[in-house]
Amino acid sequence: MTVRLRPHHLLCMLTFVGKGYTPDFVENYHAVAKRLSAGEAIMIVEGPDDLCQPLTHAADAHCFGESVNGRDRQAASAVSALLQQPVAPDTMIVPDAALLARLRQAFSDGSVRRGCSGCEWSGLCDGVASSGYAEALIVSCE
Repeated sequence: MTVRLRPHHLLCMLTFVGKGYTPDFVENYHAVAKRLSAGEAIMIVEGPDDLCQPLTHAADAHCFGESVNGRDRQAASAVSALLQQPVAPDTMIVPDAALLARLRQAFSDGSVRRGCSGCEWSGLCDGVASSGYAEALIVSCE
């Protein structure tokens, strides 16, 4: 199986500590985090993904908004540059400890954070990154 992620969720997964929009969202994210920690492949998608699933029932869900699509474009560009490969719909990424460490280092130094602009969770993510990702739930990707 594969985990379907939109580009900016490549950044969000780095700092997930069990908080989110709704209890259903958090429960779903825990399940996806376990899959990612087990090394399940990631397929990049456009629009709502496996993390968004609990939120898609509402017509006004932010996961359909242009601001989120803009975050996806920014994140895709930054992560593509870091990985030196396209990050676009249908791109497959195999998560492992080295990839996670590389993404977290780039997140910490700010080089991939363009996709975080305007996100309400930025403060939380700043704290997780500054603590060395100690509480992050995606721990090894192996």
